[in-house]
Amino acid sequence: MRLPLIFQIISSLCLTTTMVVAISWSKPGCPEKCGNVTIPYPFGIGPECSANSSFVVNCSDATIPPKPILSSIDMEALSISVLGTAIVKQPVSPMNCSDKQKKQSPEFSLFGSPFTISYKYNSLVNLGCQNTVWLSADETSTASGCLAICDDNSTNTTCNGVNCCQVTLPPGLQQIQYTYRSIHSTNNGFCGYVFLAYDKWFQEDYKRFKGLQSDLSNPFDKEFGYAPLVLEWEFDVPSYKLPNYASCTYLHVYNFYSSSVSNENDYKSPTKYCSCSDGFEGNPYLPEGCIDIDECSNATLNNCRNYTCTNTIGSYSCDKGITPVDHKIDHENGSRVKILISIGSGLGALILLFGLWKSTKAIEKRIKTNQKRKFFRRKCGSLWEQQLSSIDNGQQKTKLFSPKELAQATDHYNENRVLGRGGQGTVYKGMLTDGRIVAVKKSKKLEEGDLEVFINEISILSQINHRNVVKLLGCCLDNEIPLLVYEFIPNGTLFQHIHDPNEEFPLSWEMRLRIAREVAGALSYLHSAASTPIYHRDIKSTNILLDDKYRAKVSDFGTSRSVAIDQTHLTTRVLGTFGYLDPEYFQSSQFTEKSDVYSFGVVMVELLTGEKAVSSIRVEVGRSLATHFLHSMKENHLFDILDARVLKEGKKEEIMGIAELARRCLHLNGKKRPTMKEVAVELEGIQSFKEGSVSVQNHDENRENHSIEIAESYDFSLISGSIHLDDKTACLDDHPLLDEP
Repeated sequence: MRLPLIFQIISSLCLTTTMVVAISWSKPGCPEKCGNVTIPYPFGIGPECSANSSFVVNCSDATIPPKPILSSIDMEALSISVLGTAIVKQPVSPMNCSDKQKKQSPEFSLFGSPFTISYKYNSLVNLGCQNTVWLSADETSTASGCLAICDDNSTNTTCNGVNCCQVTLPPGLQQIQYTYRSIHSTNNGFCGYVFLAYDKWFQEDYKRFKGLQSDLSNPFDKEFGYAPLVLEWEFDVPSYKLPNYASCTYLHVYNFYSSSVSNENDYKSPTKYCSCSDGFEGNPYLPEGCIDIDECSNATLNNCRNYTCTNTIGSYSCDKGITPVDHKIDHENGSRVKILISIGSGLGALILLFGLWKSTKAIEKRIKTNQKRKFFRRKCGSLWEQQLSSIDNGQQKTKLFSPKELAQATDHYNENRVLGRGGQGTVYKGMLTDGRIVAVKKSKKLEEGDLEVFINEISILSQINHRNVVKLLGCCLDNEIPLLVYEFIPNGTLFQHIHDPNEEFPLSWEMRLRIAREVAGALSYLHSAASTPIYHRDIKSTNILLDDKYRAKVSDFGTSRSVAIDQTHLTTRVLGTFGYLDPEYFQSSQFTEKSDVYSFGVVMVELLTGEKAVSSIRVEVGRSLATHFLHSMKENHLFDILDARVLKEGKKEEIMGIAELARRCLHLNGKKRPTMKEVAVELEGIQSFKEGSVSVQNHDENRENHSIEIAESYDFSLISGSIHLDDKTACLDDHPLLDEP
């Protein structure tokens, strides 16, 4: 990579000025540059020129031009900005892959320094194919991961999962670790690169990388020895030490890793940024460092046009008097009138053009909005007319609501009515005019990709009539963004009752068995009894709601799919929640009915143990609850991991029956798992056994060599959170949710 090109790409983060007056960036009496890099205070060349030892820069003159080295982290700086960023050189090393998981860490650590890895400007890049990469923040927690597939004929110029994939970073990291594995063993040979990189740098030069991808058997040339990495830094300055016209603030960051409906949507970043106020420029860390900008010296900084511009402290003003520009003032009345007429005509023309421009923009916006509304009505309206307006016992099952009716029901979408926020929209509690309490789901924006999820949920729920599936009561088609109306489920999610139990009404063993039977019955209905089989694709405890009588209600069908009766699987992009995700589906991208069985098996283990599907506490056998459970079953330590209430209230025969059934559901080979219909029958059999009428079958013959199953499994506990359609995870081509009419 040529050095001038790097500086051209990263120029947006470097120090710039639009002022006529020269700005001093460094401490008085100290050198301002090392080579081509400006060194702004609190950084300084040598201890006497920096704020403290963390900001000392060593200017190495062993090269031409000299290189600035950040002494606290021993990394070369390409640029440093007073806005809290610095770009450094990060060495890049190749991956030596095999079919076994390997760990690798960058050759740097930021602990003990004021630097963190910027999540806003960087990504983790997996350059190669058939390689799975996970990003770990430390030894006990994991951020995210991706899989790059191979396609020699791909002409795509973006790193979107074909021959290359990217992973977003969480905020505040000072050290990371990669875990990687090749789907096809390469015998510890070179299989590509994994590295952190500044997004803009990588995107600008991706075509060069694509040329090198044609032969990944050879490492990149010597010029690819490093990648630019953006760091964020903080210098904590008391407010009374700040210069005039300077201030510091904390950045609010949206929590984009949360996919569940919750009220914890953002948090405050620990990094504090200082800057000069509007109308000033300079170094906010130096006394008298913020200098007034003379907006009148540059026509692009003011909008006085033909008026006289007068600079003020922090701003400017435009005098009303008209100043001739390029001709002598004609004192004759006729000439003065002509000048006034010309100026008036010009201003009138400008106003007219501005009005036409605003009108054109408004019309274009209106046309786009109408097109999106027509798309929704075309896709959803016909579906509603064909499937949702059916008559059941003489009454219409669903209803078309008006925007006014739902606005009134939710008190105009009052924040106090919010039940939760998710990746696709916000759910509000509402009361209809007939007194019914409902839940109103409002999409975040009117985009076709988001509408597909709503349309798919309408399509799926219109086919379902089951007491343990949440009911869709209606839809609003006339609103600018789609609205769905569901029955209100008052007692929260199963996840809350398991992991944050209510001391006044805890989940008893009997309730846990009943909830498992109800969910199994609902999934059995979806797979076997619905008019067309339906795969849920995101079974987890947060998608199981409990009504006023604590009966289970399966919810969230946005990613569910209907399949033909003779269809055995779906080839689809990997969607779901790690911890519940079927390993077979993750490897093959083929979702079967047995993938829902695996997810239900994890829910059963949650009910038995009271533990979360993914936890950093279980480091000795991996953080996956499924792996932990299977390992405990293999070692005959099942009763060591059970929930205290289960041990107290459940009978040993019942517990062993449920545990054995869960073990079979978690078999890595999907063909050896029971169907949901068989699971539902066996759970009913266990209930009958409790009542003394039927004996539980012994499934010891199905145990096989389960230790091999555990050893060969992917440790999906290395990744937490959910994969979504808009994530940077690798995926295969997906079929559309609904066919075009």
